[in-house]
Amino acid sequence: MKTELLQKIQNKTFTVGVVGLGYVGLPLNLCFVEKGLRSIGFDIDTKKTDALKNKQSYIKHISSERIAKAVDTGLFCATNDFSRVKECDAVLIAVPTPLNKNREPEMEYIVSTCESIYPHLRKGQLIVLESTTYPGTTEEVMVPILEKSGLKLDVDFYVAFSPEREDPNNPNYTTETIPKVVGSTSPDGLEVADKLYSQIVIKTVPVSSTQVAEATKLMENIFRSVNIALVNELKVTFSKMGIDIWEVINAAKTKPFGFMPFYPGPGLGGHCIPIDPFYLTWKAREFGVHTRFIELAGEINTSMPDYVIQRVMEALNDSGKALKNSKILILGLAYKANVDDDRESPSYTLMEKLEAKGAVVEYHDPHVPVIKPTREHPQFVGKKSVEIGDGYDLILISTAHNEYSLIDFEQFGIPIVDTRNVVKTASPLLYKA
Repeated sequence: MKTELLQKIQNKTFTVGVVGLGYVGLPLNLCFVEKGLRSIGFDIDTKKTDALKNKQSYIKHISSERIAKAVDTGLFCATNDFSRVKECDAVLIAVPTPLNKNREPEMEYIVSTCESIYPHLRKGQLIVLESTTYPGTTEEVMVPILEKSGLKLDVDFYVAFSPEREDPNNPNYTTETIPKVVGSTSPDGLEVADKLYSQIVIKTVPVSSTQVAEATKLMENIFRSVNIALVNELKVTFSKMGIDIWEVINAAKTKPFGFMPFYPGPGLGGHCIPIDPFYLTWKAREFGVHTRFIELAGEINTSMPDYVIQRVMEALNDSGKALKNSKILILGLAYKANVDDDRESPSYTLMEKLEAKGAVVEYHDPHVPVIKPTREHPQFVGKKSVEIGDGYDLILISTAHNEYSLIDFEQFGIPIVDTRNVVKTASPLLYKA
């Protein structure tokens, strides 16, 4: 089995299936095609598969031209027909792994994906999970479902875990230039998975088990969560002292060793940092471990929207206005600058909390013209981005899109609450949050 798979990879006769055509899965498909391997994209969302069939992109930083080129090679297609899994030599799973309201992992997408593919498995395949999750998921959740096919792990098929490492729209790193961690349940499975990913990335990082690979992804994002919580706490502390946290960070990062800059914000966004750390806190309880650093960081980061609203109320109060009935424009709905990804964006929390206090809230985002369905904030579905102009009592900058750095905010003559250090000129109407 191993020899045949390695030979297929070497000869470019290998077919890769990717389940989940989002910010992780679609780039994987394209990378394999661009290296000469056939790739099939699977998704239950027919809007995505139809768009790809029509050579259209639905992700801002992936051009339709790139999609068209992949389709035109004849090596790429998108489908919601999971029976085509049998055509694939490897199936990579890149589906969401959210938390429920109690911050417990929801495995429904991984489980439903495995349930969809196991009836179509055949001997001699590699199944790889890329979705971020707790250590043990690959072997404890995925393998038992796959073995319902009657096939046996490491006898009839291999499994591996290789955590996604995407940073959408980062000009310095792409799927191909970010090293890929790979872990498997057997040396043969690891060799095949490593060889496969070596086709598309500059470097692979083989590790001893799927659990190590799963833990690696969590550690990366816990590291970020804890450090962001630290600077968020310092932001509040220094503000009370009349010290600008952004100036402090810029000075501190001139030290060439022993310091790494992290930046404060209105709260955590994206599908990784607000969620991933709690996969470990949940799993750690099974072993009687209380992960205090992780949970404290979570408390600090989730309190940031309340701090921002407090600053909004202070700014309005200084102008002789109450928050209730004030018209507020939020700049930026995406969770990070210059992308169209609004998953877990703190802007939603800010809108919700401001409206609950009686404010009239609109938003502007050149990358998110209309709010699509979200699990957490369905009340905002269909709300559209408005023009930046007069008629507001306060502007709240939530995302540092490049477009906002070009605006002269003094022209509006109203308080500006800046959570991202976008406004560089001092003004009595500028409030950092």
